[in-house]
Amino acid sequence: MSEFYYYKGLYKVKVITQSEGYRIVEAQENFDDSQEGKKVSVKIGEQRIVPLEELHKTKVLAPTISEHLYERKLEKKVKRMVEEYENSTKK
Repeated sequence: MSEFYYYKGLYKVKVITQSEGYRIVEAQENFDDSQEGKKVSVKIGEQRIVPLEELHKTKVLAPTISEHLYERKLEKKVKRMVEEYENSTKK
């Protein structure tokens, strides 16, 4: 079986076994993960059960957010907060 995938699109893992909707994978590199809301360190060779949708054939990086988009969103948020504050002080 031993196919290589990227867990969450970032961390190289080897698929050991597969079942319906889940895979048992072995870590090929150290990384940090979360399990039940807690941060967990995963070491090389450690096995984990992961959902199928968390595995990718190629390394996937989130697209970068362009600066002007970020600034526009932040500006809208600040304007909304100012309006809410002004409305609450008028009452």
